[in-house]
Amino acid sequence: MRKVSKEDILNIYEYEKVRPEKLAEITQLKKKRRVPVGDKVTLVFENYDTVWFQIQEMIRIERLVKDEDIQFEIDTYNELIPDKNQLSATLFIEIPDEGERKEALPKLVGIHDAVYIHIGNKYTIKARADERSQMDYESGKASVVHFLKWDFTPEQVEAFKREPVRIEINHENYKAITELPPEVKEELIKDLESD
Repeated sequence: MRKVSKEDILNIYEYEKVRPEKLAEITQLKKKRRVPVGDKVTLVFENYDTVWFQIQEMIRIERLVKDEDIQFEIDTYNELIPDKNQLSATLFIEIPDEGERKEALPKLVGIHDAVYIHIGNKYTIKARADERSQMDYESGKASVVHFLKWDFTPEQVEAFKREPVRIEINHENYKAITELPPEVKEELIKDLESD
């Protein structure tokens, strides 16, 4: 899948003009890329469009105008765009109550190392988290956001298209499994097929 380049980015003024339309588009797109796994975790599968929007929002929020600052955001967020035969997702631990969240996060350390995609009954692919997730072990509490990737062989990609697909979190303090909804699966097949 192609990455975001500096040429793709709108300046703040131009972005403000199209932002309401882009916000509506991305909101609809994310509905087809969002998967709750249990009652406390949601995965949002990333692609070029979701990342482009995130970069534009960061530039807007931070009021970035320097080329090097904008390039830093592009380089950082481009890491979320999957390569061929790969899926990428942001994992959110969603516990609105602050007291409950403070109590739960120490118990969820390592959750990023316990996320799997099952394809039919034949393949299980474990997610790999970026290096920032490893800081959870040092801090003693899970971050509420993790960036995950799954790497597939060509055979697994073909099976993904045909077979039921489930996402599982198998952590000692959080166990949940969910079947990938058809509309999400359709979106993810596009990701897996793009170069």
